[in-house]
Amino acid sequence: MQNKTILILLDGLNQKVGFEQLGYLNHLVEHSQATRLKGCAETPSNSRPNYEIIHTGIPTYKNGITNNYSNQPSKETNIFSIVKENGGKTGAAAYHWFSELYNSSPFNPFTDRMQFNSGKAIDFGIFYYEDHYPDSHLYADANYIISTEQPDYMLVHSMNIDDAGHKHGATSMEYNIAANAADVILASMIPKWRDLGYDIVVTSDHGMDEFGLHGGTLETHRATPLFILSDKIKKGFLDNEVSHLQLSSILLYLLGLKTELTIKELLYDHLD
Repeated sequence: MQNKTILILLDGLNQKVGFEQLGYLNHLVEHSQATRLKGCAETPSNSRPNYEIIHTGIPTYKNGITNNYSNQPSKETNIFSIVKENGGKTGAAAYHWFSELYNSSPFNPFTDRMQFNSGKAIDFGIFYYEDHYPDSHLYADANYIISTEQPDYMLVHSMNIDDAGHKHGATSMEYNIAANAADVILASMIPKWRDLGYDIVVTSDHGMDEFGLHGGTLETHRATPLFILSDKIKKGFLDNEVSHLQLSSILLYLLGLKTELTIKELLYDHLD
């Protein structure tokens, strides 16, 4: 494989705050270095169901991951397995639910936190299991895997925004500070990862409301930010809405594993 892609999943970040507080990413869009679209989470707008949807394109009623307590391995073909079937390497610095979905379940924090050359869907993984695990440490974990192993597909999944949202609500100072802080870290990491040849997608699994809730059908639960850094896609601010059911196809296209025709249809002919 020649095309390398990173998915940065900012857990719990709603679209409004993402568009307002991710200053560096919006800067890239303003200067024609990135694309900004409107994401839309599937219902139920919870984490584990949307992790599975983003990586498989299969809706909840079919994939069986119905809520955050659906503690069983994915039974679907997913991006990690597709990359491996095509001779690529995979990596993840992520919450332990990803290990449970794609490597093994249940997660054992004493044996499963570091997984290298695992022989499973995620080859190189560093998994955390506390929602307040610092984003600064998470991005350092991710950079270690990216710089040493250079996986073809890499997941970077942070939880501090979601944690602040549940504790204080999406209109709180704390939630906005967490989103702003993530943008500062991304401003340091993204140039390094782009120089290594990675296309990058930044989005969220779901949004958050003023009560610190998600899971329902409110716009603030479902509307997510979506940024794409790739020369394969037209740059700028686009008004089109992209369902989470479509994200796996976008990621596979960036990886060179999906036809251009399909992705043109998904992005409404906004490719260069």
